[in-house]
Amino acid sequence: MTAELVRGQNHPLSQSRLEIRISAGTPVAAAAALSDENGRIHGTEWVAHPGAPVQPGLEVSRQAAADHRLAVDLDAVTEAVHRVSVLLALPAANGGAGPARFGAVAAPFVAVTGLDGTEVASYTITGLDLESAVVALELYRRQGAWKVRAVGQGYAGGLAELFADQGLSEAAQLAAGIDEAVARGLARSVQAPPPRTSEGDRSRQAAAPAVGPDQGAAPQGAPGPVPPAYGGQPAGGQGQGGPQPAYGGATGPHASAGGGPVNYSHPRRQTSAPPPPPPAAPPAQPGQPTRPVAGDATGWSMEERLYNQVWGMFEDLARTAAAYRSAVDFAESRMDKELEQALSDPRSRIGGQGDAAREAARARYTQLVDQARASLDRDVAQLVAESEVVEPALPPAFARWDNPCWHAYRVPMEIPMALRLGDLRLPEAESIRIPMLLRLPLERGLWIDSGRTDSLDGSFTDSHDMRRLAMDTAVAHAARLLAVYPAGEFTVHVVDPAGSGAQALAPLTQTGVLVGPPAQGAAGVTEVLARLTQRVDLVQMALRGGAPDALPPGFDTSQQLLIVNDFPHGFDDRAVNQLRYLVDEGPSVGVHLMMVADREESAGYGPLLDPLWRALLRLTPVPDDHLADPWVGHAWTYEPPAVPHGSEVLRTVLTHVAEARRTWNR
Repeated sequence: MTAELVRGQNHPLSQSRLEIRISAGTPVAAAAALSDENGRIHGTEWVAHPGAPVQPGLEVSRQAAADHRLAVDLDAVTEAVHRVSVLLALPAANGGAGPARFGAVAAPFVAVTGLDGTEVASYTITGLDLESAVVALELYRRQGAWKVRAVGQGYAGGLAELFADQGLSEAAQLAAGIDEAVARGLARSVQAPPPRTSEGDRSRQAAAPAVGPDQGAAPQGAPGPVPPAYGGQPAGGQGQGGPQPAYGGATGPHASAGGGPVNYSHPRRQTSAPPPPPPAAPPAQPGQPTRPVAGDATGWSMEERLYNQVWGMFEDLARTAAAYRSAVDFAESRMDKELEQALSDPRSRIGGQGDAAREAARARYTQLVDQARASLDRDVAQLVAESEVVEPALPPAFARWDNPCWHAYRVPMEIPMALRLGDLRLPEAESIRIPMLLRLPLERGLWIDSGRTDSLDGSFTDSHDMRRLAMDTAVAHAARLLAVYPAGEFTVHVVDPAGSGAQALAPLTQTGVLVGPPAQGAAGVTEVLARLTQRVDLVQMALRGGAPDALPPGFDTSQQLLIVNDFPHGFDDRAVNQLRYLVDEGPSVGVHLMMVADREESAGYGPLLDPLWRALLRLTPVPDDHLADPWVGHAWTYEPPAVPHGSEVLRTVLTHVAEARRTWNR
């Protein structure tokens, strides 16, 4: 599945030979810079540009164009190279024709593909204004593997400012050389073909021959240099243009130096191969329903198919339960109406006639309810059969803690689509549980309610046990979050002012997956909240200023989770305000909150905390029917994720996470 990146996001690369496809709304010059682990370019020979299009492992176009294809061979770059940055610049910024800033043109689109055209990752560079040069994305080494990161860092001073920012002493000279090479390339551009005749002649005229590098100028009588664009259209988009440029200024794969067919396909419409077909269900016996298959929903990967299949099961159960309830309501209303009619006639209130009318009304009610129940049982049985094949096929992020997939757990290389927070069920279908999946990254925090709740089975749980169960549930959620993120990309902080959660937190503290020991006392609360609040401020300023790479050296860019136990113990007014700030502003910059608290205990703060509770997703440590869907309004029973009694799966998984983190930090 193609990863559509946003600014600052990264994605692993499984191939070393790649193609960088660039599509812009106007001719741009493309270049690629090699740099060391600190992002410094050691010399002009570390830059592939139109004047020197070939460098070890790199090949770029010789001239400006609206579309480019850059060749990259990561195995061919030297060991000293740790980053390969893809650069774009507007040639008009130095006196040429056309726009002088990226804010005046369509947002450039950059895609990383394999040699077969399969798209690996893509990035649309938005938010540019006065910039005339931009670092689109970078390929970088991390622990012996390569990743791609969406950068989108623009420079109003053009290539000279860009190269100077990357430590190149000859920045101005190199930028001037690139401008000169681009100008020579524009002069060598083939002229536009003649326009379509008034009679509507659609025949294509032969393009003028491409001028070689040694000829230096367009043929006499040409209307002037017209920069070639993708698909043979000029920058103005008027349906005229020459062949598509490819590596080193040669013409595209569907055109020859002497003119010929032109590739008119759009780069955004065939960027990746279609998804493979879903698994086929085995043939069913005559008169029997089709046997379910795991992953038969739509999607570009098995993970996406399973995700869509789970929510398809959720919708199917919601609809069939709604149909059953509607049928029962109709049967009750019709029986009431029939009984009312039978009793409205004084002659039929007593005697055999009245009894017969009442028995007939009740019989019709029973018949309708039995029919509705039979339909519900049939649909639920089908869903149970589907669940029996889907549940074992779920990946760890979607699976229960008793799923065998955890025994083969390995720290993933990519963030999954979603995370399982528990199970959902309805009282009419007790035999089936639907996984409750929440999309990642988190868009809101979690509130694990440690207050007393009315148990659905009538049992009573005292406040001490509820606090213990709530903290166990919070640890299970945190462990799953740590397990499904790549090493070093998720960090957990804990605030436990009174130390009451020490026993429940043991799997996190003893395996060493926490960033530090749980903060205790008012001073510990103040220190953690101040650090995370400052982090939110720094990231917000960097993003608003369009400089995500301007964060302090060594800044931890991973997702952050703060677990707060025993709120409001140890919190003063300032700490409460900081907590609300993290809830409101944190998720947008990767800082999330998990509260373990009883709302009644914080009632002393009055309405101040009402927005905080509304902003969090409430979960309970015991089954509770507090969740409702917005489609049919069912009250779903939520069941928290339960680690099998006596199982060491939680500690085993966290041990793998801790070891992977230590390896990643070396």
